[in-house]
This record gives sequence, C-alpha cells and structure tokens, in this order.
Amino acid sequence: MSRKRTENDSVSGPVVTSHVPVDRFGFLKQEHGNSPERFSKTRTTSSTDHDNREERKLRKWRKMIGVGGSDWKHYVRRKPNIVKRRIRKGIPDCLRGLVWQLISGSRDLLLMNPGVYEQLVIYETSASELDIIRDISRTFPSHVFFQKRHGPGQRSLYNVLKAYSVYDRDVGYVQGMGFIAGLLLLYMSEEDAFWLLVALLKGAVHAPMEGLYHAGLPLVQQYLFQLESLVKELIPKLGEHFTEEMINPSMYASQWFITVFSYSFPFPLALRIWDVFLSEGVKIVFKVGLALLKYCQDELVKLPFEKLIHALKQFPEDAMNPDTLLPLAYSIKVSKRLEELKLDYEKTNAKPVQP
Repeated sequence: MSRKRTENDSVSGPVVTSHVPVDRFGFLKQEHGNSPERFSKTRTTSSTDHDNREERKLRKWRKMIGVGGSDWKHYVRRKPNIVKRRIRKGIPDCLRGLVWQLISGSRDLLLMNPGVYEQLVIYETSASELDIIRDISRTFPSHVFFQKRHGPGQRSLYNVLKAYSVYDRDVGYVQGMGFIAGLLLLYMSEEDAFWLLVALLKGAVHAPMEGLYHAGLPLVQQYLFQLESLVKELIPKLGEHFTEEMINPSMYASQWFITVFSYSFPFPLALRIWDVFLSEGVKIVFKVGLALLKYCQDELVKLPFEKLIHALKQFPEDAMNPDTLLPLAYSIKVSKRLEELKLDYEKTNAKPVQP
C-alpha cells in the first residue's frame, strides 16, 4: 500500500527519523564518506546574515510557486529567465520535492492517472521482483530511511521500482534505477516518486531517458560517444592523454548518466545537479562531467592508467564543492554540439537510437 502524504508533507526535505548521529540530509555521519558538511559553503559572514538571506530566498520561492504550486506555470511563462537563474542557484530544500514535481511534469501525470499507482503495487506482479529485492539494500545504505531491512524506506523503494517494472515491461527494472527512485523518495511520497520516474523515462518535458535502461543500454552508448568527442574538443590536452592511456568514458562516466550523479557524488552536489537536470535536461550531466575533468586536468594528465582510473572515480573534495563546480559547468556551452554529435552517432550506427 502506498504511503499517503499531505500537501505540506510533499514540500518537506529528506525523511530523517533516527536517534543516531546523522547529517542534515539523514546520512550517518560516521559512515557517509561524502558527508554534506564537508561540502557546505564556507561562511564568511555571520550566521544571522546567512539565515536572513535564506529566509528571503524562501519567500521569493514561495511567492513564485503559490499555494501547492498554483502559480508556478503562470510565473514560468512570464519570467522564464528568473526561474532558470533561481533553479541554478539551488531550490530551497524544504520546497525541493514539490518543485521537482512541477518542473518535471510529474504532477500533471499524477492528476491524470488517479488510482493507477495503487493498482500496479497491489494487484500486479513483476518478473523483476527478485532482482529488486536483491538490490534494495545497496541503495543509499548509509541513509537512515533505507537502512532497516524491510523498513519503511526499503518497502517504499521496492513498491516504486516494482510498480515501474509493471508499468513499462519493456524496460522492467535495471539496477541504476534504484538510486534515482531512492533519491526521489527522500523528497516525496511513493506515488509522487513513481510518477516522476515515469515523467523522466517517458519524456514528459525533456527527451525520454528509457534508452538508458533498455537492453544494451543504447542511450548510454550514445552519451559516451558524445562525451568522448567533447572531451577531445574542449579539453584537448586531457583528451590526448586519455587516448595515450587507452581510457574511454565507459570506464568512468557510465554511472554519471545512468544515475544522474546520485550514485557516488556528494549529496548536496547531487541535489543541485538534479535541480537543473529536471529543469534543463541531460545537458547538465555533460556540463558537470566536463567541468570536473577541466577542473582536475592538470593532475589527471600526470597519471598513468591505473592511477588515472582511480582518480576518475574519486575526485578531490575541492572539485566537488557545488559553489565551485557548478558555475564552471554553467559556463560550458554544449547544446548545439550535442545535437551534431547525436547525428554523427546515428550515422555511424546506421539507425537512430530509441530514447
């Protein structure tokens, strides 16, 4: 049975119900290697000034959204550039769940399909059920919501993944989907998370993501082709070094696309990326990946193969600071080139990739 949640609940931050030491997002402090506190913005002014700024930001967002999102579409039509700028600066955490539903189109899907989620969870069976059960404990294992075996977090995650595997039997279930569903469940109810997953994979607003999870991962292959070309063009010194050391993007970047950085990136950075991803689409994944490589290239070009592979999976702490990395990512222009490279890939592979 899906959890019911009120309108106020849907705009709350991550679910945190524990007496053990956790950070503000609900990760165990002693176990979560990328604890958000390590990546929080350094305060050069007083705590009061910071709190005042955050309160002003929250008021602006509440005015922009309206009660339960009632003013959102009108505001987006009138002032799209302001909306884009505010999203890039970070959605207030207490509003993140609601805003994600509004910008992804999932709220509309939910309203148009009453009772569908409950039907999928309760009355349908899935061929992927054993695979989902096997992987549940591997999803955010250091977050208190998902830690307890058969606890509320794991049950909710199972329900969402099982429901989607029935809803779209062509995709079914693929392991990387667990981190996306898990991230969503920290900010919204089961039913809301399910429809946001549908919105992403079926392309309610942006290009469909389901090709990331089809047999052979066809969309992943396309994205890796595009990324490799962009690295050679925009960071040529590093691109040449990768060629010399026989490094290709499948060795380090597949999870960037399959989980949209939710698998191994520091949680505050992942959230900021997701704010923009839901608003602007997959190009932010390319921008962030390129920004990381660009930021670290002076060190990366010195490394031989084995050390290079390790470095590409363990980026330094300063590179993972959202306030450092994201402005660099926003400055990288890729939209036009991505379209050209998509056409190149389709010509090379003789048939279009099904998104």
